[in-house]
Amino acid sequence: MFTYRSVISSILIFLFCLSPIIPQAQAEETPNPYIERNALYHKMETITSVPWYYLAAVDSYERGLRKALRDRPDSEGFISIYYAKEEWIGPLNPNQDDDNPNTIQLFEGIGLDGNGDGKALLNDDEDVLYTLARYLESYGLTEEDFRIALWHIYQREQSVNIVAGHAKVYKQFQTLDLHKHAFVMPLHHNYSYRSTWGDRRGWGGRRIHEGTDLFANYNVPIQSSSYGIVETKGWNPYGGWRVGIRDLDNIYHYYAHLSGFEKGIEEGTIVEAGQVIGYCGSSGYGKPGTQGKFPPHLHYGMYRDNGVTEWSFDPFPSLKQWERAAKQAKK
Repeated sequence: MFTYRSVISSILIFLFCLSPIIPQAQAEETPNPYIERNALYHKMETITSVPWYYLAAVDSYERGLRKALRDRPDSEGFISIYYAKEEWIGPLNPNQDDDNPNTIQLFEGIGLDGNGDGKALLNDDEDVLYTLARYLESYGLTEEDFRIALWHIYQREQSVNIVAGHAKVYKQFQTLDLHKHAFVMPLHHNYSYRSTWGDRRGWGGRRIHEGTDLFANYNVPIQSSSYGIVETKGWNPYGGWRVGIRDLDNIYHYYAHLSGFEKGIEEGTIVEAGQVIGYCGSSGYGKPGTQGKFPPHLHYGMYRDNGVTEWSFDPFPSLKQWERAAKQAKK
């Protein structure tokens, strides 16, 4: 015999059994970091008149530094700009947890309140970005002013050049979503490669091979693997005719032994992933113009900058990943 209570119990049991296949009605969406950062950059541009791409460039550089430096923690928010606590609150501030903008200023700290909540918090994206924007604004808004301000932050010309390059890339493309990659050769050409990073090399003295060799025919197009800016172009005794491109993760991509360059590729040229930058060859191991001392191939290297120096790392895993992605995109 069915009772009211038994009917209710049966319904609850039925709903409980179905619950794993019923989607949550109000599931939280994962925030898009590009959208969140873009909103913050443009808000600060409105408040301070500092171009948004200046802010994006510094933030991008600092994000790369966090990946390269072991002593820096991961960012808690969307903005990666790093300030040491003593710099933020003031070196002589007795209150290590001080978030009052007035007392922070009294002790010559740099922390500012960027969202009007009366606090200057080191882990608040708006406060951190506003502090940077006001600092840049104090030097002026021209590109030269920007470079001078960067010099006082980093005390290193290469860091200034990298950040200024990031700003030019963001300004040209007018978007933050510039971290996609492409394989370095068109897939329809015949090519072969294996992991050769760290192998011995003898020409010019004992050294290790800082890259991956991709063998192909003469004049096979070589494509930029990333968005970025051409940092170097010309002759190198080891690499022959080569191009170096800096991406927005601070990584330097080195393309060597080219037979020639694509028209329009010069130092300072802004490129996108998949854009042809040169052609496969056998140049190098001698004075400018030396050719044919080895089979035609592309030497591809990757170097990470940590704000002090840079070092090579094995590009083979990245090449395989980009190759798989390119093949998948063709299906």
